[in-house]
Amino acid sequence: MPVALCLREGSTNMTRTTNARIAGFTFLLYIAAGLTSMALFRRATSGEGTAAKLAGIAEHATEVGFLVLLGLVQCFSAIVLAVTLYAITREQDKDLAMLGLTCRVGEGIIAGLSIPGMLTLLWLATSTGTNAPATDAAHALAAYLLRSDVAFTATFFAVGSTLFSYLLLRGQMIPIPLAWLGVGASVLLVICLPLQLAGFIDGLITTLMWLPMLVFEVPLALWLLAKGVATPTPDANVMIRSA
Repeated sequence: MPVALCLREGSTNMTRTTNARIAGFTFLLYIAAGLTSMALFRRATSGEGTAAKLAGIAEHATEVGFLVLLGLVQCFSAIVLAVTLYAITREQDKDLAMLGLTCRVGEGIIAGLSIPGMLTLLWLATSTGTNAPATDAAHALAAYLLRSDVAFTATFFAVGSTLFSYLLLRGQMIPIPLAWLGVGASVLLVICLPLQLAGFIDGLITTLMWLPMLVFEVPLALWLLAKGVATPTPDANVMIRSA
């Protein structure tokens, strides 16, 4: 094999390993930021009714500031994952990898758009004097901003996760059982999230449907940090036979 080709392949493998480790760290950072945000938001908005929720936000203004920072962490984490997972999987199928990147970037951008809403809630909860809005108007706007729209953003995440998990599976770049878990967990969300958004499902199931994804992403992150990814195989039939 020519020396130049060997050097090129070595450089490609090194880049793939670097991207895998960045992705692994970002997965863990994203999960930690997301879980922390959920806990802080529930604490700040634990009251019954819009007025009580606004009062809770005013009492937890510092936590709301952390929510803004954690929101930025999450939206940039989604973008970093979009780029690194695209770099890892593009040799398997460039078009599908690009579609996955687009979905994850869309996820990050849409998530970032919720940050001004959080700042607006803090302003509604703490504004006083002549600059304060009328109570009815403030409550109406707060009720709108407090509605749950996570399913919309998460749908972009689920589609992107499905595509990247499929490419990791097809290329045998991670352990096959783990890759199959990723595909199954992602497809479950692709089915359930639009149903949640449309109001057809709610309650406990909207929490339970995320558990397979958590069981997939934490081991995946640790695997990427410790082992990286294998060189993708172009033969999908080999992968299917060995599953």
